[in-house]
Amino acid sequence: MALLAATVLAPEQSFAQQTVEQIKKRDYVICGASQGNQGFSAPDEKGVWRGLDVDTCRAIAVAILGDKEKARFVPLNGAQRLIALQTGEIDVLPRTTTWTLRRDANGVNFTFTNYYEYDAFILPKSLGISEAKDMKGASVCLQSGSTTEVTLADLDRKYTLGLKPILFDNVPATRQAFFGGRCDALISDASALASSRATQAKNPDDYAIIPASGHYEALAPAVRHGDEQFFDIVKWSFQALIAAEDLGITQANVDQLVESDDPKVQRFLGVEPGNGEALGLDEKWAYNIIKQIGNYSEIFDRNVGKDSPIKLERGYNRLARDGGLMFPLVFN
Repeated sequence: MALLAATVLAPEQSFAQQTVEQIKKRDYVICGASQGNQGFSAPDEKGVWRGLDVDTCRAIAVAILGDKEKARFVPLNGAQRLIALQTGEIDVLPRTTTWTLRRDANGVNFTFTNYYEYDAFILPKSLGISEAKDMKGASVCLQSGSTTEVTLADLDRKYTLGLKPILFDNVPATRQAFFGGRCDALISDASALASSRATQAKNPDDYAIIPASGHYEALAPAVRHGDEQFFDIVKWSFQALIAAEDLGITQANVDQLVESDDPKVQRFLGVEPGNGEALGLDEKWAYNIIKQIGNYSEIFDRNVGKDSPIKLERGYNRLARDGGLMFPLVFN
């Protein structure tokens, strides 16, 4: 969830209204990524980047360039990521970043939430702690430049716990320190902790994950202020994933549904023109995204859900019709 809403650089005028042009000229999109968050953004054993945030970025590459492989990923820690976006090192930041007021007001445009999340602690079950308010005197590993610093400080002050924060400047070091026994608990996104437990713990069943603040946060891809066309493309590239799930369009049936007589499906897939022209894209941009990547349900399941080692529940990331917070906007 990282980078506290401290000072961020004012957007460079030279970047305004140029991002799509720059992407087309270089022939790839540059995306900020984590330094290794399995399920969201991390290279696999062959060096191929995979994850929910990675697929969010690949959808943008498909929309603009027609090819999911035309995306490159820059690993960034919490303190680097918003600055990298502001200075033009990356085009877009789809990397577990919490949408906050001060970030939004200081040169960053958040698009749509691609994952609803909450802060949590992971700690050994042997400590017998089931609620955050019972963590009196605990040492806590956390990443510097993270919103979890605020969460931890607020919790400490609210319950007078005397918590002992142990700061690290990157995610891998923070997790290694916790599993190496340097602290009693680790605070981070609940999903990131579930990923760590599944992939790094010698015995995952030895560890419990408990809520830290009890408040949900919105993790959303971000772009720089000043480029409305790119802002629109990033927003609607993600919306295409949600809309496709809502319409029942998948990788497997998208070619068949091109022949559908449903006007909503025709507009979405570009059979009826207009949406592509409005965004300055090919009329088949949404068709191409689903054909190459799948809808949100498919992306969620393979990266963090039932078809992944992490096996997270959809929770608030379900469609609104299913009791979640995700809902499609109107594609016309």
